[in-house]
Amino acid sequence: MTKADDLQAAVGELEDRIRRYPSATYPVQHATAQFHLGVALTQATRLREAEDALLAAARLFDPDRLAVEHGKTLNSLGAVQRMQGRLEDAAATFARAAEIFERSRSEAERGAAVFNLGLVRREQDDPTGAARSFREARSVFDAGRLPIQAAAAARELGGSLLATGDLEAALEHLEEAVTLADGAGDQAGSGASANALGLVHMAAGRLPDAVDSFRAAAAAHPRSVRAHDFAMAKANLALAYERAGDSPRARLAALQALGIEEASPAVRTQASGVIARLGNEPGDLIGVLDQETRDRWPAIVREDLALWADAPPARQRAEWTAWVDGQLARPHTAVDLAETWLGALLELPPASMEGLVRSVIQALAQRTTSDRERFRADVKRAMARFHVPQLMRLEATFNLLASELGPESGW
Repeated sequence: MTKADDLQAAVGELEDRIRRYPSATYPVQHATAQFHLGVALTQATRLREAEDALLAAARLFDPDRLAVEHGKTLNSLGAVQRMQGRLEDAAATFARAAEIFERSRSEAERGAAVFNLGLVRREQDDPTGAARSFREARSVFDAGRLPIQAAAAARELGGSLLATGDLEAALEHLEEAVTLADGAGDQAGSGASANALGLVHMAAGRLPDAVDSFRAAAAAHPRSVRAHDFAMAKANLALAYERAGDSPRARLAALQALGIEEASPAVRTQASGVIARLGNEPGDLIGVLDQETRDRWPAIVREDLALWADAPPARQRAEWTAWVDGQLARPHTAVDLAETWLGALLELPPASMEGLVRSVIQALAQRTTSDRERFRADVKRAMARFHVPQLMRLEATFNLLASELGPESGW
């Protein structure tokens, strides 16, 4: 069953329960079913029906005797109103929920309500009001018991303070957000916080710190898991590198952002601007590795080869031609370089790996016999560093594709 099927089944069961427990006879059971129906309909984006169910639940949950239940219903109702774009209604609903939770001393729930109010204030272009709400949420969420929620409140507070121009206060809260999210194992939250922290550093002109933060954000958002966030971090990283005068790294990061199908229009515009200003010639990768420590090579090459794998064949061959030239020009590190890109190839899907192997063989065919022999010898020495199953897979792939391309392939 699909998620939609599961939701529809849940909605059907809850509607059944509502019929079995009429409000006049079973007000609490009826209200509880209406509340859960409202949540399920929200997940199904049936927002009008969700609002009706939540309003029905709120009317039956007495705010004095069942304050927590009433407040939770209002919090869910506010979320539906926000999703509908009714920001004033949502703000009033969240504020009412926060009051009820405060009166009932339900601190975690109050924190959630004022956090949601902060999100609405931000969408209303009121960063000062948003910061006020997020500061209250952060004061409510105990970092020991609710580290993920505390980290989120600190992150949104920092972002709102950045919007008001209070960079030092924003820095303090975003550094806390990164620390809390890391400690809680919240990789997505850590990446979002690091990205916001990078924006603060960039606004303050601290470009090396901005680069470090955006790198951390990209690492926390793997390309295959959170592609949209990865693209955002890479586009910001490209801008930071450009401002720091590091054109090769800026181009690499911008192209990696543009290589993500899920990248937002704003991300594409920013990354495209970097490329328009700096150009788009192949061959930056190996020069960047010259400036990096050996332990950083695999991550850098892995990200770029994933981009090459999605590129048109002509671009693949152009990148490999530049790589072959660069590897041959670096005899002292040639085997290490080959080991790095071979390792990255092994992490790609089979079709992507084969496409890149075909491209490198084709690029090699344009070299002299002496260069081909030297490059092939370095690659084979690098292959020997892998465990036997990986070695056999690499050898088989290269040999098969070289055979398909014919004697002129040069492999």
